[in-house]
Amino acid sequence: MSTTIRLAQQPEADELLGRSPLAALVGMLLDQQVPMEWAFSGPYTIAVRMGHDDLDAGEIAAYDPEAFVALLSDKPAVHRYPGSMARRVQQLCQYLVEHYDGDPTGIWRDVATGAEVRNRLNALPGFGTQKSQIFLALLGKQYGVQPKGWREAAGAYGDAGSYRSAADITGPESLAKVRAFKQEAKRAAKAAKATPAPTPRTD
Repeated sequence: MSTTIRLAQQPEADELLGRSPLAALVGMLLDQQVPMEWAFSGPYTIAVRMGHDDLDAGEIAAYDPEAFVALLSDKPAVHRYPGSMARRVQQLCQYLVEHYDGDPTGIWRDVATGAEVRNRLNALPGFGTQKSQIFLALLGKQYGVQPKGWREAAGAYGDAGSYRSAADITGPESLAKVRAFKQEAKRAAKAAKATPAPTPRTD
């Protein structure tokens, strides 16, 4: 797994994402309540602070929890909520060690269908349905992992030519399009919530 990635918009961080399945998975985990570039640069920051050029699931899983929180909390913090995210990253790595011998490619390697990959992703700590679909779309669109029916299993995130999520970001221009899509979706949801439901007729 080695490809050109532009999710972090930072050369060293993107280079790591392009060659490290675990870094990509951790970046996806961190991608909530912070800008995408911040989330996906997190794996590189963690690796550097651990003194390595990659992440190791076994090492992170066995790391002292308080020390790992401190590692993610050092300025600049890896996430807006470094404490809770440190615990989630460790839980993810512990799950990978237990179920895949620490190798995240086991989630999708030799799996026949996109639905099965999505279901395996959905079982990961910190991954819900939406995050699993986005990561499946990312695997298919940018990493060449394309089991049968992967686009369908990824839902709208798998659509070709869409700009909905991290799966569609290949540079600053596409990042701006994805950000605009998210802002419009948020605005529409807010407007729908503010619109009162029609009063049922009684005649």
